[in-house]
Amino acid sequence: RRSSDLHYGLKDWLAQRVTAVVMAIYTIFIGLAFVAGAGSSYENWHVLMSNTFVRFLSFLFIVSLCYHAWIGVRDIWMDYIKPTGLRLFFQVLTIVALIAYIGWSIHILWGMK
Repeated sequence: RRSSDLHYGLKDWLAQRVTAVVMAIYTIFIGLAFVAGAGSSYENWHVLMSNTFVRFLSFLFIVSLCYHAWIGVRDIWMDYIKPTGLRLFFQVLTIVALIAYIGWSIHILWGMK
C-alpha cells in the first residue's frame, strides 16, 4: 500500500465526520426553530427560510449531505462493481445527480419570494 492511499482514506474518514457534525448541528437548529414556532404556519416558516443566514446554513447542509453521500456511494461502487467502465459509469451518474441536487437546492433556496 502506498502512503498516499492512507492519506486518501484519512481525508475521507475526516470528511464524513465533519459533514455529519454539520448536518447534526443544522438538524438541531431547524428542530429548535420548529419547536419555537417557525413550523406553526406557512408564514412563520417562510419568514425563517427567507433569512439569508438560514438560507446559507441550509445550503451548507445540502452541500455537506451531498459530499457525505458521495463518499459513501463512491465506496460502495468501488467495493462492489469490479469492471472499471461500469464502475466509472455509476460514479459519473452519482456525481451528475448530486450536482443536480445542489443546483436544485440553489433554485429552491434563492428562488423563493
